[in-house]
Amino acid sequence: MSRTADRKRILELRELLDEANRAYYVHAEPIMPDSDFDTLMRELIELEEAHPDLADPSSPSQRVGGEPIEGFKTVRHAVPMQSIDNTYSIDDLRAWHGRVLKGLGLEAVAEAGGGLFGDDGALAYFCDPKIDGVAISLRYEDGRLVRGVTRGDGEKGDDVTAQVRAIRAIPLKLAPAAPGKGRKGAITGVAGVLEVRGEVFIPNAEFARINAEREKAGEALFANARNATAGTMKSLDPQVVAQRRLNFVAHGRGETSDLADAETHSAFIERLRAFGVPVSPLARLCSTIDDVIDAIESFADRRSELDYGVDGMVIRVDRFDQQEELGATSKAPRWCIAFKYPAEQGVTKLLRVDWQVGKGGTLTPRATMEPIFIAGTTVQHATLHNIEEIRRKDIRIGDTVVIEKAGEIIPQVVRVIMEKRKKGTKPIAPPEVCPACEGVVEQEGPKLFCMNPECPAQFREKLKWFVGRGQMDIEGMGEKLVDQLVDAGLVEHFADVFTLQRDDLLGLERMGEKSADNLLAAIEESKGRGLARVLAGLGIRQVGAAAARTLARHFPDADALCAAGEEEILELPDFGEVTAKLLHDHLRSKQGRDAFRRLKDVGVELASPLHARSTRKASASPFAGKTIVLTGTLENFGRKELAEQLEALGAKVTGSVSKNTDIVIAGESPGSKLDKARRLGIETWDENTLLKNLPGRAHRA
Repeated sequence: MSRTADRKRILELRELLDEANRAYYVHAEPIMPDSDFDTLMRELIELEEAHPDLADPSSPSQRVGGEPIEGFKTVRHAVPMQSIDNTYSIDDLRAWHGRVLKGLGLEAVAEAGGGLFGDDGALAYFCDPKIDGVAISLRYEDGRLVRGVTRGDGEKGDDVTAQVRAIRAIPLKLAPAAPGKGRKGAITGVAGVLEVRGEVFIPNAEFARINAEREKAGEALFANARNATAGTMKSLDPQVVAQRRLNFVAHGRGETSDLADAETHSAFIERLRAFGVPVSPLARLCSTIDDVIDAIESFADRRSELDYGVDGMVIRVDRFDQQEELGATSKAPRWCIAFKYPAEQGVTKLLRVDWQVGKGGTLTPRATMEPIFIAGTTVQHATLHNIEEIRRKDIRIGDTVVIEKAGEIIPQVVRVIMEKRKKGTKPIAPPEVCPACEGVVEQEGPKLFCMNPECPAQFREKLKWFVGRGQMDIEGMGEKLVDQLVDAGLVEHFADVFTLQRDDLLGLERMGEKSADNLLAAIEESKGRGLARVLAGLGIRQVGAAAARTLARHFPDADALCAAGEEEILELPDFGEVTAKLLHDHLRSKQGRDAFRRLKDVGVELASPLHARSTRKASASPFAGKTIVLTGTLENFGRKELAEQLEALGAKVTGSVSKNTDIVIAGESPGSKLDKARRLGIETWDENTLLKNLPGRAHRA
């Protein structure tokens, strides 16, 4: 064939294969068998290899690269991926509905019995089955997929672009969409930025196939489809992702530019469908809360028929302007809630109880039972929570027990079937010594604690916490690497992390030269995190991130903190007598003082930038006493870090604009928050204005 004919055939094959993917994953109406798809794909690959000048990264042949990637890069989300609050009862759902009405000022409409849906109404809800998978954010620029990122901690996630490109359900380029047919708020075109949020999952049939192949190969089986999905997305080889045939369904949005004129979530979902992005065919738009409840109850009977795991129904306010008005808490949006279906229960026999030691020294009882298949997985272990819970339920070895999956994730023992209890069983006694170090065990409240500060089991778990996101944030040092470092005797104290050498790392399994260099660079960078991050990472009982920031605002450095009396700590906001005493005792202990000394010796910064900022004169700060809202993407700041910095300067940072807002700081693609601020006459700043007003940052403006 001539080059012209080959080029025409290449374009024809690309369009046909893209159409086949959309037909299968978006419309559930396959237009060809898999064998024909594979034949056409081979033809396309051969033609592209013959004409490398006609290469296109969005070609269906380019889904899987030839080489595994070396590691994951952390990427900040342009718009945070917040979690969703859960409810398990209809009464709680109605209470949430009441809060939505109140937040939108619609109580009178509801009381009058007026319609809440349609052009003449005021409110509608979009109900969507909650797939039990792995959350992902897909970024398209001018219609082409440029990045895929996991949820991570909501602010930052792992760049898994190579992995998502291997998932056939995810389009590499969006299909051109015609304008909406008169629908209000319709979206047109695919130009600009479009971030699609959704769920990656493994269908049940594929999960069974994968486990059957692993069993045949003598490999460990995956516990459930969600774990298999998460493990697959963490694979550094995109070929593994392709072989496991993951699926994807979109359910939300992140940053948008050209598509920001969508007025409703339902219109947005319809446009995604038109663009060739898979969305749920089971979603439903509801006019009243009774319609929502009907959707939940009718779907409950259907979900077991699906070929993928669904553990609930997500209910969200349909209109985007109402979502903005309702805003969000620090953890979750107020305009959205997930109704979780009751957990499936089963009956089995309790064989033994083991005690596991956590990072704070907590001894948690873990039950081992006769295996039972429940909620899609085989369960053999369950949490018993604490010794008082064991006593309250009178759980004994040999008992026949009812178990369920809390939130269909964590198995737990619900109750004992007393009529099946055999004579002679004895109550479970708490351990007298720590199972990991044989140290003294004491009970505080309902929990048992190992009192040995040198307990090796505590240190392993504390170290995983110390290096994680939100604490020292050492990129590349995950749980498996921590286990290797501890098992090899390379890290026996927090300070040992900062003395690791290149040769130490190269001796570890699956550690290449580039990975070792990247890890050492990340360790060096983490030394400058400051006092608040160090305190949050040390695993001091009842001292989390919020308490650590409070301490770091009050004390200039670790020396000043260690010298503080219990009374001074007690005077700080949110510090009660118990927490103040626990912290004071820790700071005065040999272990506590030794930790700060050794960290300082290896170059870890123990001064507090938060204290330096908070002690500036309030009158000199334009932020003192101000309520501030952040919106859009800022070039020089992450939203979480900026919020902490502003709060240290006396501001209160909130998630939604209201008449009480003093300043709105807007970056790129600010959305409706900026529009609302302007309507209310609220002062608005761009990033240059922010830089000019931040102490020590004016030179960057």
